[in-house]
Amino acid sequence: QVQLVESGGGLVQAGGSLRLSCAAARNIVSFTAMGWYRQAPGKERELVAVINRAGSTNYLDSVKGRFSISGDNAKNTVYLQMNSLKPEDTAVYYCNADLLTSLGTRRYWGQGTQVTVSS
Repeated sequence: QVQLVESGGGLVQAGGSLRLSCAAARNIVSFTAMGWYRQAPGKERELVAVINRAGSTNYLDSVKGRFSISGDNAKNTVYLQMNSLKPEDTAVYYCNADLLTSLGTRRYWGQGTQVTVSS
């Protein structure tokens, strides 16, 4: 079992910034990819940003230019820097990690952290 612990959520006004952290209980280079998803009430969970082992990133169109995902191997932590936040960014944000095993890829999830953006 891989433990992922998110932190950094909270309440912020529109236009503000937050940085989410996802601390892994193992070296993050062991994962093929790590990402951030979000789920708003009544909506499906969606991928916000992902970073792979090579450092390549990909973003949801609506957050491009505002959000940035990065990793710190020394701290076994992945970050999501969120700038110019909008009310529609309000959601529970989940960290995930994909681990390649002999049985295939296993996906792990954190417990989620609430982000609320007020207008």
